[in-house]
Amino acid sequence: MPDAIIIGAGPNGLAAAIHLIRQNLSVTVYEKEASVGGGTRTRELTLPGFRHDVCSAIHPMARSSPFLQSLPLEDYGLDWIQPEIPVAHPLDNQPAGALYRSLDRTADHLGEDGETYRRAIAPFLGSWDKLLPDILAPFSLRPGHPLLMARFGLQALRSAGGFARRFKTPKARALFAGLAAHGILPFDKMATAAIGLVLGIGAHTVGWPYPKGGSHRITKAMAAYFESLGGTIITGTTVASPDELPAAGALLFNTTPRQILDMAGEELPRGYARKLRRFEYGCGVFKLDLALSEPVPWTDERCRKAGTVHVGGTFEEIAASEDDTAHGRHPERPYVLVAQQSLFDESRAPDGKHTCWAYCHVPNGSTRDMSEPILNQIERFAPGFRDCIIGRHSMNTEAMHAYNPNYIGGDINGGKQDITQLFTRPAGLFNPYRIPGTHYYICSSSTPPGGGVHGMCGYHAAESALKQLSAGGG
Repeated sequence: MPDAIIIGAGPNGLAAAIHLIRQNLSVTVYEKEASVGGGTRTRELTLPGFRHDVCSAIHPMARSSPFLQSLPLEDYGLDWIQPEIPVAHPLDNQPAGALYRSLDRTADHLGEDGETYRRAIAPFLGSWDKLLPDILAPFSLRPGHPLLMARFGLQALRSAGGFARRFKTPKARALFAGLAAHGILPFDKMATAAIGLVLGIGAHTVGWPYPKGGSHRITKAMAAYFESLGGTIITGTTVASPDELPAAGALLFNTTPRQILDMAGEELPRGYARKLRRFEYGCGVFKLDLALSEPVPWTDERCRKAGTVHVGGTFEEIAASEDDTAHGRHPERPYVLVAQQSLFDESRAPDGKHTCWAYCHVPNGSTRDMSEPILNQIERFAPGFRDCIIGRHSMNTEAMHAYNPNYIGGDINGGKQDITQLFTRPAGLFNPYRIPGTHYYICSSSTPPGGGVHGMCGYHAAESALKQLSAGGG
């Protein structure tokens, strides 16, 4: 009989499992699919020999995660690749914007906005390892570094639109828009500057790397390390109810509120269940994977050296695209996230061939095929791109949800990440991980700090469970 059971072997579930077993508890993980991974699986989606990341692709948050950094994952096959340029942002009839590892080089590249950018980013670079644990944590009245957190908060709580107005040039404004759009929220919302700042700082501290061989290398390494400590992973097993599982001191759900209600709704306190039913899911994504005969023929050389390319044009264009999706509309010119891992990882495609990973944001539950708008946006900045395509695979929000039940309506973040749900997700403020009156916990991205491959939701949920287990209570 294990001390703890975890449902779901994605990054957060495995992080929780590792943290618990390192405290000398016995832990068993159940996974519905035949392999671990969640949002970090890699498959031949288009043609034989072309290896595509099904969901998550580029991993600045995994590389900087305080918990994942504490694990010896490199000993279990994880090898990070750093592109020459973390991210580039093409523009019409002018040089592309670029975020370099060097702050000085980035500031020089941004010209008259360079000093403004430096003032926004530089104060946090030397203390990022101190600040990040507070950022990637549940709400606290006593953060570990309150003055540093307050200084960061003064900028992060601004809207992306308000933050971008400090820049004078289209290049700097567009570059920040591409970063902020990772939050999948309209730019006039409070705190939408936060994700842009976090990703920008990350580029200058840990870069925007990705694992050699595919994103599945992250969770495969985590699983191997967990099993080396004596943990058990049972794959190919669907859990419909906690009653199907052995008794355990703690049961952790690496799922969103909707699945918890389906599995254990009758066992939850009535008021808590009501809060879970009110939990809001965000916009979805439409995903396109392409097998290419050659690299994407970007007009700007910087884009040919970048692991990630933000395609969407000016700040105003991207803001309009994000506003459209938030209000149930499909943008004609969507903001497109492009990753080109094969430029620096020869294992992703046959010799001389390449992969292209791309997605855009769409309304939750959308079934519209956005292949053409995505291809049009890339072709706009890479003429001749369509001629390079030799294979394709697409996934709308229904396909994303079928692949991973946590992606409700195609929402890859486990729930809307606006200011009303950022710290209170899914149903509480001071301990969002424990389900009151039970020995149940939530360790998915539906808890703080939300979406991304960082494992911190699982770590904090395990911390909550440890407190109750050590106290002898459920």
